[in-house]
Amino acid sequence: MIKAEDTVEELLKDYPDIDAYLIRKGIRCVLCGEPVWSTIGDLIQNKGLDVDKVISELNEKFAGSE
Repeated sequence: MIKAEDTVEELLKDYPDIDAYLIRKGIRCVLCGEPVWSTIGDLIQNKGLDVDKVISELNEKFAGSE
């Protein structure tokens, strides 16, 4: 299950395809080939998006089988 408190590094390790989805939402999680040092919740909030909604979407798309 993906949570807002998860670090970008954890998400990229557990869900390698998640970066393309986040980029489509305008959320950059990799800079210069390295994961951004932040939580996914912080990145979503910094983009002005609804954290709960995006986390729910991520869980549906990437963690649905957990």
